[in-house]
Amino acid sequence: MTNKEFIRDDGRKFDEIRPMKAKVGVVDNADGSAMFQFGKTIAIAAVYGPKKMHPQHAQNPKKGTLRCAYNMLSFSVEDRIRPGPSRRSTEISKITQWALEPVLMIDQFPNQVIDVHINILQASASTRCAGINAAIMALAHAGIPMKNIVSSISVGKIDKQLVVDVNKYEDSIFDEGEGATDIPFTFTGDGKISHLQLDGKISPEQFKEALELAKNGAKKIYEVQKKALKESLGEK
Repeated sequence: MTNKEFIRDDGRKFDEIRPMKAKVGVVDNADGSAMFQFGKTIAIAAVYGPKKMHPQHAQNPKKGTLRCAYNMLSFSVEDRIRPGPSRRSTEISKITQWALEPVLMIDQFPNQVIDVHINILQASASTRCAGINAAIMALAHAGIPMKNIVSSISVGKIDKQLVVDVNKYEDSIFDEGEGATDIPFTFTGDGKISHLQLDGKISPEQFKEALELAKNGAKKIYEVQKKALKESLGEK
């Protein structure tokens, strides 16, 4: 079967992203906030700061500190999850920080902290990517200076077929250990990688193909993010 003939369980083509939605200014009491949605996966990010870092011994006199907290709400999945931090949420929080930091000009905020809270309201795979996409929009809405924005997307491998924007069914195949591969990517607006993970196995040749699929998908996400940010400023 060729790429053109491959149809996924939800009817998408191999390189097709689920319907996307993005909106800025969704949390009134935050300094900046945003929502990003892939299909049934919905992430909301809220930014607080920059503000003075407490305790004082944690302050960095050379630059500000970015703190990210990723959380899947207990009702975000069919089988309710235990509320509060988990090993997975702690890992994704740190990954999100690393994905965002390369584009943020936090050296302008010595001794201060910027807190980013990401909540997954509804989960149908690719939650970390949705969270990163929402977080950078919320940071822009908060007026945090940045060199560029970032866009995040997952690429999966089902048997020998690469697909973009993994959904819940495809993600469940990975969990069952059937030799599938999941690769979340995050790109800056000028095409540089700020985050890459690899769960599974893939040949160097197919990785190059996955990289190109991810780049093309990230460009589409970037346009959705840019449109939402412009609309928040009253631009078309």
